[in-house]
Order: sequence, then structure tokens, then C-alpha cells
Amino acid sequence: MGEAVEEVIVHICDYDEEISAGNKNVISLPHQNQIMPTHLTNSLRLSSNTGTNPHSDWLPITASRNGNAFYSSFHAISSGIGFQALMLPVAFATLGWIWGIICLSLLFCWQFYTIWLMIQLHESVPGTRYDRYIKLSKAAFGEKLGKLLGIFPVMYLSGSITAVLFCTLLWSISISKSRPTDISYIPIKHRTDIGTSFSALNAIGIIAFTFRGHNLILEIQATMPTSEKITSCKPMWSGIKFAYLLIALCLFPLAIAGFWAYGNKIPTGVRGGMLYALHTFHQHDTSRIVLAIIVLLVLIHCVCSFQIYAMPTLDNLTFAYTSRKKKPCSKWIKVAFRVFFGCLTFFIAVAIPFLRGLAGLIGGIALPLTLAYPCFMWITIKKPKRFTAMWFINFALGSLGMILSILVSAGGIWNLVHPGIDVRFFKP
Repeated sequence: MGEAVEEVIVHICDYDEEISAGNKNVISLPHQNQIMPTHLTNSLRLSSNTGTNPHSDWLPITASRNGNAFYSSFHAISSGIGFQALMLPVAFATLGWIWGIICLSLLFCWQFYTIWLMIQLHESVPGTRYDRYIKLSKAAFGEKLGKLLGIFPVMYLSGSITAVLFCTLLWSISISKSRPTDISYIPIKHRTDIGTSFSALNAIGIIAFTFRGHNLILEIQATMPTSEKITSCKPMWSGIKFAYLLIALCLFPLAIAGFWAYGNKIPTGVRGGMLYALHTFHQHDTSRIVLAIIVLLVLIHCVCSFQIYAMPTLDNLTFAYTSRKKKPCSKWIKVAFRVFFGCLTFFIAVAIPFLRGLAGLIGGIALPLTLAYPCFMWITIKKPKRFTAMWFINFALGSLGMILSILVSAGGIWNLVHPGIDVRFFKP
């Protein structure tokens, strides 16, 4: 029966590829239940879910289904904390204590809820696992729109440990040292109310940009085993709860203690954030070894999280190759893909070193991917009755997320035009 299942899988995969390629000579197949016995259909579904589908085994993300709650926690921490967190005190300098804490808390709870939605949607359709964000987007919004919405906004224990360490060191050292003179905690205001409003929206964009990694949740969950009795949702959710407890213990002290230590003196713009503040105000009264260790921890974390964020791209390159060649990638092809993507990313980083100054704008553009799309995906796939609690909550949050994305993007654009940004290509 195993050989028959494999033959059917290959046949269906070939059929789907020919249909997607526009081959009109392919005769449409009846529903699989009409051409296969029930036990064979169930075996087919189980095989595709557990990773025994040969094509899935060739792809980096689904090559192994041995993940567990611990792995999901480490990966979620590595992908959930990045250099964007170092800009949180900059947002507080604009919003102030009250609104800064309120916005940070609301956005944290909001994105934590949308993560739960995505985990539940991973196996929401019997016999199907949405292993990638783009697949779920296509299933919810259609082939063309789903691909546009999913792509447009653009794994290791060591990565999670270094993230926790450098966040803790930064805020603890900052509050242990003397504060700069003449600091103020009054929110920064501009000459006009419009300027103040756009500045506040840009600050919200900086906070939103801090909460990243939603486009990797499904990929992380895809590495876990599943069955008809025990799905991957439970261990994944357990790992995420632990991960985001640690993330909250990193981000909130970093934002609050950082703003307390530096106030309106926190460096902004391209050379802004906690790391620059520590070197600016405390390089003379802090050991060089400690400063070097912090920079090294940030570097290690960036390298580790880069591998996690690169995985979907490498997976897509591998998928394109295996779909065309009908065979797995050789070792040298895999190396070539990684070298190409690494060099491309390095070139962009050197060519455009001022991306940090675009944090508010990028946060506004990518905000729907984190806060809005998962809510609409839930409505489209789960199809709850209209005006029920879940329908209303997700429709309201999704709509609010789209409106907020437009406003925050406008604030990010204003922040680039009004104060201006120091644009220096190829000058990191």
C-alpha cells in the first residue's frame, strides 16, 4: 500500500504542477475519494502531514518533522527579538511614559493573539497542513491576492540565549550608571499638531516593527510531527507561551529602563537606540570588555536569526529547483543557494546601511502581516457565523490593523521628509 500511496502522491503532484503551468490538455481528475479507497485516502493525508511526501522531504523546512515545544520556543525567541528592540526607548521618547507603555502592551497582546490564530489555522482543514505563511495566505485570499499580500511586506538555541543576554545587559547596565544631565521625560512635541501626530504614529510604527516573526510561525510549526489524534497545535502553543514570556521579560524592561536611563537624550535616527546610547554616555565608565561582549552577543544573535529568516527564501529556491528537476537538490546546489542569498543580503546591508532609520515606515508596511491578515485568515478559513464573538473580534482587529497600517506608514513617510534622514549609500 505504501508504494501505491507514493505513486498517487507523485501523480497528484505532477497533475497540480501541470495545471499551475497552464497545460489545458490535462484531463481533470475526479475527487480522490472517488478513485481511492477510504483507507488509501487516509494514508495519503497522513503521509502528506507527517512529511513522508517525497517532495516535502526535499525542502529545508519540512525535511524533518522531529520538532517539539522546546525547539519552537528557541526559534520563536530568536525570531521574535531583534535589533528593532533596541529602538523601543526612541519610541518612548516621543510617546512618553503612559502612552509608550500602553502602546507597547496593546501591540504585544494583539500580536500574541494573532500568533494563536495562526497556530490554530496551521491544521484547520482536515488533511492539510499550511506549512508556510504564503500557503495560508493563498488559501484565505486566493492565489493572486494571497501571494501579493504574503510576499509584499518584506534556528538555534544560541540565538535565543544571546538575545536574552544582550537585552538584559543593556538595560541593567544603563540603570546602574548615572543618568545624563538635563534629561526630560516629557514627550517630544513639534511646532504643529500635525507634526506631533505624525511623530507619534511613527513611534507606534517603531514599536510594531519590534514584533516580528509572524511569517515564520507556520514554518516553525511545520517541523513538528502531527497525527489525527495529536496535532502540532498543542506543543507549538506551549512553546510559544514560554517564548513570549521571555520576550516580554526582555522587551518591557528594555523599553522602560532605557527610557528611564536616557529620556529625551536617547540617540535617534540611523545611529539611534540603546546600543548607541550605551556607547555614547557610558563608554568611559564601562569596561571595554563588557561593551565588546554586548556587541558580540548582538552579532551572534543577528547571525543566528538571519538563518531562521533566510529559511523561507531558501525553501522557495529549493522548491523551484525540485519542482523543475523532479529530484532533490545536491549538496553543492544547496551551498550555492545559501552563498547567493547570503551575498545578496550582505550587499543590500552595505549598500543601504540606513535601514534602521526607516523602522517606523517598515513597521507600518509590515503591520498587516502581523496584526491584520491573521484575523481575516481566521474569518475566511474558519467561516464563523456573522456577528458572533469570534467573527466580530477578528473583523474589528483586522480592520483596525489595516487602518493603523496606513496611518503609521504616513507617519513614517513624514518622519523621513520633515526631519530628513542621513542617506549614505555604501557607507556603513
